[in-house]
Amino acid sequence: MCEDERHSDRHSSGHGVGRRALFVTGAAAALTLGSVDFSGPAAAASGATGASGASGASGTSGASETRTVRGTLPPGAPDFVYLPVEVPTGVREIKVAYTYERPVVPAGTPGNALDIGIFDQRGTALGGEGFRGWSGGARTEFFLRVDDATPGYLPGPVRAGTWHIALGPYTVAPQGLAYEVTVTLTYGEPGEPVRPVYPPSRATGRGRAWYRGDCHLHSWYSDGRRTPAEIAALARAAGLDFINTSEHNTHSGHAHWADQAGPHPDGELLILLGEEVTTRNGHVVALGTDPGTFVDWRYRARDNRFGRYARRIRQAGGLVVPAHPHATCIGCNWKFGFGEADAIEVWNGAYGPDDEVALADWDGMLVASVREGRGGQDWIPAMGSSDAHRDPDPVGTPQTVVLADELSREAIQEGIRAGRSYVAESKAVSLSFSATGPKGQHAGIGGRLAVDRDDPVTVRLEVAGAPRCTVRLVTDQGVLHTSPALPESGSGTVEWRTTAQYASYVRAEVRHEAAAGPLPGALAAFTNPVFLGRPGR
Repeated sequence: MCEDERHSDRHSSGHGVGRRALFVTGAAAALTLGSVDFSGPAAAASGATGASGASGASGTSGASETRTVRGTLPPGAPDFVYLPVEVPTGVREIKVAYTYERPVVPAGTPGNALDIGIFDQRGTALGGEGFRGWSGGARTEFFLRVDDATPGYLPGPVRAGTWHIALGPYTVAPQGLAYEVTVTLTYGEPGEPVRPVYPPSRATGRGRAWYRGDCHLHSWYSDGRRTPAEIAALARAAGLDFINTSEHNTHSGHAHWADQAGPHPDGELLILLGEEVTTRNGHVVALGTDPGTFVDWRYRARDNRFGRYARRIRQAGGLVVPAHPHATCIGCNWKFGFGEADAIEVWNGAYGPDDEVALADWDGMLVASVREGRGGQDWIPAMGSSDAHRDPDPVGTPQTVVLADELSREAIQEGIRAGRSYVAESKAVSLSFSATGPKGQHAGIGGRLAVDRDDPVTVRLEVAGAPRCTVRLVTDQGVLHTSPALPESGSGTVEWRTTAQYASYVRAEVRHEAAAGPLPGALAAFTNPVFLGRPGR
């Protein structure tokens, strides 16, 4: 499918790339190029010059060898193109650098974008046994050795065998995507292996309480620009009790958060580990997986593979949370359906039109969950997270506030899964939302008030930190109550009376003043629902 590949002239003798092969990985079709060969007599005779400027033969300690491959991928190229690299014995470090052309394209036409990663001698099969790192389009070069690696990549031995550089042509311009990949091997004795240390799964906390968290964040271990220490400091400043790491398609950052957890003058922070599984048909946050868990991303909805990887997340102790389901960037909106979701990231970053659509879509799911005979027992809770990458992206805007028995991975996940949570734009906003029945029955967020259909129900919302905002109470019929604007103090109480026959559920929205026209203002906060009535009725 692509033009003939060739090595650079200075490495052309005996190293032409062989015939291409198109194969099916069990998911999307992928293209494998001919091998880049560093092994055998040809490699020894090449007299390759490494980055150090010293000429060295294969296997000579301290020497390095370089090969460069150039080619062009056409529009319509497969999602993944694999460049095999034959790695001989005695290699201490592998380094890869790449560039590609970015020609001018017509307005409205995507230009070139090429992602990159690498798999070791264990292969490229789905599931990721051979996975050694992925940086997407965030870096132009990376290295791996036993004692260190570029952020996004996993340190470990560089064993002999066929490695694969994974190229991901995210978008291809009409002119094609011309690229150049340079591979450098350095020989010598390996260093000492790195023993990973992970953050604890429990923090001191406050017992059963409302805990604030941000479960979608990026550091320099994927395409973010902040260090773990910078993110942790921002999280504490935002009033957060917990965060979840969520790098794109890599778990390489898991071992770099331990020193940010535990006691701290500005408050103890629980750090959950995860990944943002970034496919061509949407992104999903793996929330709170076991340390070192990798979840593969190399499939589309048409491949019918997502269920397997959703189970992988759960088997690793995590939650499946589709992210920004109506985002407008290419490949960002969610196309796998919500049958595997434990929660949905309805609010992502600064509130915008795509969040409004996601909120309405989620509300439609709530309506479907209370249809005759279902009684709201299979509903999916909502969440909100910042998806912060770099300055000036605020950490903790928004944040999910979870009622949990303790500040631990399991307790926070249980609270999220049960829907005992609300979403707020900042630590300044606090809510208390409940429903009570005629005999003193009580239910809070995510709960059910078990009353007869005609029993009177009082719904009560207490708000703090939302000056001039308006409260809307939303049911399966729609918005049935809108309050006057809250005072400048930002505090107030709203009560509304209904029955289970009139409202199968009630949830609360706190909204800023509308900018103009009939559209509502941006959210300051919203709750998961309280269900009314007896189950199955």
